[in-house]
Amino acid sequence: MAGRFEILRDGENGYRFRLTAADGTLVAESPRFNHLKAVVAGINAVRENAATGIVVDHSQPARRAA
Repeated sequence: MAGRFEILRDGENGYRFRLTAADGTLVAESPRFNHLKAVVAGINAVRENAATGIVVDHSQPARRAA
């Protein structure tokens, strides 16, 4: 089973989504969106860009050129 996107209410006038892995592990959580249409657009943007996105590793300090 693939992961899934869950749309959640965030207060009276907001929404957010969570992406969970097949085993239920939280993978990502969105910021707050004001409209349901916007949260759906955010999900679609993640779907389109995640597979083609490059990985940028910021976990190590940058090396200086010699």
